[in-house]
Amino acid sequence: MEKPSEMTTVTAVLEQLHARRMDEEFVYTPQGLGLGSGAAEYYQPDELKIIKVYRFEGESDPADSAILYLIEAPGHKIGYSLDAYVADNGHSQEYNNFIRQIPVEDRDEALIFNL
Repeated sequence: MEKPSEMTTVTAVLEQLHARRMDEEFVYTPQGLGLGSGAAEYYQPDELKIIKVYRFEGESDPADSAILYLIEAPGHKIGYSLDAYVADNGHSQEYNNFIRQIPVEDRDEALIFNL
């Protein structure tokens, strides 16, 4: 099992999330963030918490940079939203504004991953 300090790639974090069944992606729609494709329930920023933010920088290409937001919804449902960390990240301005409104709690990885 990887320790938090070893989770230096998007793949490493996603593998840890998958192992703990926290690997559903939050997908943005005009209705809000839904957990998984075809979500039945959509959440607003005040219903969510960003519990960890991971920033990844490409060594040779700045276009390889990304941010992974680990998000908790009501009922302790945990998933993620992956975003490119560049000026034109492919997400709409609405997505960017939505993410900025979610409170950040920044929990310790040991608590999140039970390490």
